[in-house]
Amino acid sequence: MAATTHTVTNQVPPLVGYDVFAADRALSEAVERHIEPGVLPVAREELSRLGQSAGSAQAQEWGAQANEHPPVLRTHDRYGNRIDEVEFHPAWHRLLGHAVAAGLTDAWGRPAGHVRRAAGFLVWTQAEAGHGCPLSMTHAAVPALRTDPLLAAEWEPLLTSYVYEEGLRTPTRKAGVLFGMGMTEKQGGTDVRSNTTRAEPVSGDGEYLLTGHKWFCSAPMSDGFLVLAQAPGGLTCFLVPRVLPDGTRNVFAIQRLKDKLGNRSNASGEVEFDGTWARRVGEEGRGVRTIIEMVAATRLDCVVGSAALMRQAVAQAIHHSTHRSAFGGLLIDKPLMRNVLADLALESEAATVLAMRLASAYDTDTEEERAFLRIAVPAAKYWVTKRCTPVVGEALECLGGNGYVEESGMPRLLREAPLNSIWEGSGNVQALDVLRALQREPQALDAFLREVGKARGADHRLDAAIKDLLTELADLEGIEARARRLVERMALVLQGSLLVRWAPPEVSDAFCASRLGGDWGTAFGTLPHSLDLASVVARARPVAD
Repeated sequence: MAATTHTVTNQVPPLVGYDVFAADRALSEAVERHIEPGVLPVAREELSRLGQSAGSAQAQEWGAQANEHPPVLRTHDRYGNRIDEVEFHPAWHRLLGHAVAAGLTDAWGRPAGHVRRAAGFLVWTQAEAGHGCPLSMTHAAVPALRTDPLLAAEWEPLLTSYVYEEGLRTPTRKAGVLFGMGMTEKQGGTDVRSNTTRAEPVSGDGEYLLTGHKWFCSAPMSDGFLVLAQAPGGLTCFLVPRVLPDGTRNVFAIQRLKDKLGNRSNASGEVEFDGTWARRVGEEGRGVRTIIEMVAATRLDCVVGSAALMRQAVAQAIHHSTHRSAFGGLLIDKPLMRNVLADLALESEAATVLAMRLASAYDTDTEEERAFLRIAVPAAKYWVTKRCTPVVGEALECLGGNGYVEESGMPRLLREAPLNSIWEGSGNVQALDVLRALQREPQALDAFLREVGKARGADHRLDAAIKDLLTELADLEGIEARARRLVERMALVLQGSLLVRWAPPEVSDAFCASRLGGDWGTAFGTLPHSLDLASVVARARPVAD
């Protein structure tokens, strides 16, 4: 073939070699806003280091390798002994090691810990999302374990360690551990109170033997797990270690790994317990109450993780459009493409601002903020995770056929996009959780309304949306059937309030006009043409070094 027929032109350079944190104005501004001045310089430096790593060619290669070589289950060794181990590609371990060293399992014991960790999680997830599961579970196990001071003293230093050690050994011989979680069973799914796994006490010191199964066990290669089982006093939370204090393996039979749509680098398994040793966490019969703080923390990570996927997808779309020419000019300068990109950028920024506001509430930890989180977390989990898939799909389309091939990385983002809406309670579960808070905890609604009310009077469309929301909240007839509609409006009003207070005028104006004012179509790229869309796109552009 003649060389002249194979000249490559008008192809977009890879988005690589840039600081993922510094290039994200919405995120970096949120960090500035929510971290006190005395801690900010250290936080900014650590996030920038992580951002440079996330934007490096090396991290991007690790992400590709971890997904091209998914985990493999080894139930037995060569001699027939049951080992139940999961093997991962070295790239997976490198990603996890870097994440743990960056403090992504340590939020509970350092200044502004939740904002710093959430920002880091949002940054590093853009390199590869699958390994975020064990990071999230490990981080979220801390509040559940704190219901038992002895267990917390034993495990918390290992859970919040900055050292990652792969392999199963006695926990006291490791510098750091990972945790997973097992609640879902075949017959009940989300209805965990129908669980059939039995827990029989064997001593008065909180030791039990478990018999049963878990249909979905997150991160089955971990060092320990929080699980639910039926004790004599009712549904109870337990800690199941993989390796017992004497160094022998606990009974933990991994029957198979799930063959999932996305999240390919991460292992999710089905496990059986047969006389499996466990320690009780909290009181008998209060398993849901004990584990609920873990669930709330992982739900926040679903919001942060979805914001990360959206940000990476939008960054790729804007980067592509900045370098790709068509019909006599760059795509980014075409009015219709600019409308699409601006619309996507609005969704991404709204998700980021909301995720970081929730993280800051964890750091503040007042009665008011805890009440606010009671409604805001499930509402955000419902809405932000649902917006992820259409955002990533539209961003992929911005790359055209180039975005549809695996080498672009966009198909992996698209396969990952639905996950956070399903895990830790799907959409209906979140909507019903908001209804429970509305009906049983009036202080939660009061805190939510005070939060959105902080922007009242700044935008007439937001004011009108708040008024309409109050009208809808006052009408309880048929409330369950319209729970999704109500929670969607709550999430949009909250996002609008945050953007009006903190985002540039061109961003808040476009959001309120479209999402709250109704001047919007049913697909992305249908914003009012009179808005300052160029500024919205320029703000979201990832600028490589």
